[in-house]
Amino acid sequence: MVNATGTVPSAPPPASQSADYISIIVPTLNEVDNIDLILAAIFKEERAGLKLEVLVADGGSRDGTVDRVKDWEQRAAVRIVTGNGRAGLSGDVLNAARLAKASIIIVMDADLSHPATSIPDLVAPIRAGTSDMVVASRYVEGGSVPDWPWQRRVLSRLGCMAAWPFTDVKDSMSGYFAVRREFLVDVDPHAAGFKIGLEVMAAHGDEMRVSEVPIAFRDREYGTSKIGAKQLMQYGRRLMVMAGGAVSMNTVGRFALVGALGVGVDYGLFQLLTAFGTGLLAAHVASFLLAAIFNYAFNSRWSFAEAHPSSSEPEWRTFSRFFTVSLLALFLRAGFITLAMGIWGWPEQLAVVLGIGAGTVVNYLGGAFFVFPPAGTRISPSVRWRLAAVAVAVYAVLLRLVYMRTLNLIPEEAYYWNYAQHLDYGYLDHPPMVAWTIWLMTSIFGTSEFAVRAGALLFWCVGAGFVFKLAQNLYGKTAAFVSILLYSCLPVYFASGFLMMPDAGLTAAWAAALYFSERALLARQEKAWLGIGFSLGLGMLSKYSIALLGPPILLFLILDPKSRSWFFRPWPYVAAALALAVFAPVIIWNAQHDWASFAFQSTRRLESKFRFSLHALAGSVLALITPIGAIAAYTVLRPERPWNAIKANVAHDPRNLFAGLFALFPLAVFAVFSLFHSVKFNWTGPLWLAVLPAIARMVTDKNARLVFPKLQIQSGWAQTIAVVLVLSGAALQYMTVGLPGVSYRGGTHLRDIPVAWREFGEHASRIEAEVREATGQRPLLVGLDKYFIASELAFYSPDHKGFEQSAGRSLFGPESESLMYGVWFPPDQQQGRNMILFSFNSADLEKQDVLEHFQSASPVKMASVTRSQNVLGEYYYRIGYGYQPTAQLPGQR
Repeated sequence: MVNATGTVPSAPPPASQSADYISIIVPTLNEVDNIDLILAAIFKEERAGLKLEVLVADGGSRDGTVDRVKDWEQRAAVRIVTGNGRAGLSGDVLNAARLAKASIIIVMDADLSHPATSIPDLVAPIRAGTSDMVVASRYVEGGSVPDWPWQRRVLSRLGCMAAWPFTDVKDSMSGYFAVRREFLVDVDPHAAGFKIGLEVMAAHGDEMRVSEVPIAFRDREYGTSKIGAKQLMQYGRRLMVMAGGAVSMNTVGRFALVGALGVGVDYGLFQLLTAFGTGLLAAHVASFLLAAIFNYAFNSRWSFAEAHPSSSEPEWRTFSRFFTVSLLALFLRAGFITLAMGIWGWPEQLAVVLGIGAGTVVNYLGGAFFVFPPAGTRISPSVRWRLAAVAVAVYAVLLRLVYMRTLNLIPEEAYYWNYAQHLDYGYLDHPPMVAWTIWLMTSIFGTSEFAVRAGALLFWCVGAGFVFKLAQNLYGKTAAFVSILLYSCLPVYFASGFLMMPDAGLTAAWAAALYFSERALLARQEKAWLGIGFSLGLGMLSKYSIALLGPPILLFLILDPKSRSWFFRPWPYVAAALALAVFAPVIIWNAQHDWASFAFQSTRRLESKFRFSLHALAGSVLALITPIGAIAAYTVLRPERPWNAIKANVAHDPRNLFAGLFALFPLAVFAVFSLFHSVKFNWTGPLWLAVLPAIARMVTDKNARLVFPKLQIQSGWAQTIAVVLVLSGAALQYMTVGLPGVSYRGGTHLRDIPVAWREFGEHASRIEAEVREATGQRPLLVGLDKYFIASELAFYSPDHKGFEQSAGRSLFGPESESLMYGVWFPPDQQQGRNMILFSFNSADLEKQDVLEHFQSASPVKMASVTRSQNVLGEYYYRIGYGYQPTAQLPGQR
């Protein structure tokens, strides 16, 4: 019988496992207008030397498609595989794949949108042994989607974005692909929906080599598309299942019912406790914990019982995971309640409902993916790590957002806010980037804690992008995701994305400099040198320590034979000139101020008194990147072989040299300095970015070299991440509203009121008003510590104009340093002013070198800072009248 093209199909080939024999699966549903055309087009490709069999996987056609295929069975290597369509296209394809005879299978649609002429291109990489799966892509160079309406283009792109964590390919929504048979038949047998190719990639992850070839994907001419709202919902659900979650309408319904009952228990107990006089915080925590126990009992034995049947795992482990998720939900919930009540002004009941809702979402997703994952789901470990990274990053960002506005500025942040009120090209103790960023953010969002900190989160996001790209370039996409997971939760990077400090901009610039350095030194891209110069310049505007990346770049050029040619090309010198040009404002400022900032950060530190602090440096590393992170970093950086062997290894894999130089050189500088002087807690934070990609690869690599294998470093990361997230949430809640049974009071110093700077500012403003009314002039508020009190009083004045009236102790002589306050408030310009002196130590107010600058002074008074009738701490103050810049003798007063 003559087919639609006027040719006679070849006879069915014998079963074969040779590379020339290909099985093609064509899923159909009511494709009677297209089936003859697509089958004829397929068999024309036998001219390329391929022997083809076609399995038509029909999902329940009722338009005559099956009859047409049966007619083809009599004259060509075609077989019909019928199904009921309940499992969707994926289930139909899997049924046909189990019957396929060839070792290479192609899956393609029957609507003629997939050109059969691409069949040879699809199978060529697999036949050559360079790929295990080849995807016909619309979104690589040479691919296109002619005649597509914009709505379909948008939906396709959104679908690819949703699947981005699962695969490295650009067109994850393509239904046209070739794959080795063993990979296709090994996917989840419960796979459903219409994206079987994505199921294959998710099931095997990094274990499978995937490539893409371009195609022109045309819209169908005959028949109607089967894609609708039902298929899109099914696609979304399958993404959840492929991510390893027990997500279904059944679990959602049961969890919703249990959650509703749990909310009733939670809310009812909260109201009962508050009615009996229990504090808001204690009632909130107690009601939440009781509801968590209630939810665990019902969710473990009912909601997720089918997806996660009983196993040999001890129940205490399952409950510990559940309790961890509950704590994460608790701290996020507390943040929402505090934000809604304290900032947005919502009534208590409505704020609690919002908090409960946020906690419920975290509890369900944590339960479905982490506590009660479905048994038997075939998901690649690399894909699990990728999805874990997305979940942790989203949670960490959300946690910061809900607390950024409610947590009082710490003194350093308030000090840098004062920078922004005295905008300049430089400052004594730091470059100006932190000031410029705060000025920009507060100009956009107004003056608030959120506005001050918004730049830190923005810098964190920029740094995350460069960390991801650096790790992807070095070790692939899975390592890139795990790098983001670590970057999201390691204490040093969590803090740098929350607190607006110079380290926020420094970390982002450091990550950018590493990325561009890898592109220049390993990928040998010329224009990457421009990125290096720009990143180093911006980093120097944030903190001078980024200059420590210069020597590693130079050493790499010397040690790596392939890189030495850069010495004879202009790009490295252009990068140096660009860095200096970007940094020029700070150089100009220093030239105008007797090189004060450069001296402060160099000679002054070197001239400080002797103090051995290597142990403090080591302790800071353990705190900044956790003990397991420190062990992992040591594993990455530990030399394995003698020098000659190392040089040979570097020539083979220069990534080792790159990580070693960019991490060890700055660390060595800090270590040598710590032998003679005190070090700052945060100094080593950015340098660990250089080893983060290698650590990330080690987390997921079964063959990774471990120094201490018995410590189970790889499996220990999951526990470490959970603990760090819980502690981060607990710290934010403690610093915002406190924790039940944990007192703020701890001594006679600043820690007495770590969360009550706003209340302290209100107290000070009332005292200032009393003095102004009594004397007829506005007094200057002076903090007798280095800069903490003055900075906080400036920010937490009623109109945020306190920076004009809050000074430091430098007014009382050069020995009493208060950093930039000595510049902002020159003593000779304060002649005759009345001042209110504040301290957390009454002895500071009794010092003769302070009192001798006033004509008279009031007695020392003590005041308490309270919140909700709870005393949080005390402070001391006295009023000095008639300030004189030069100390007066007793007889002159």
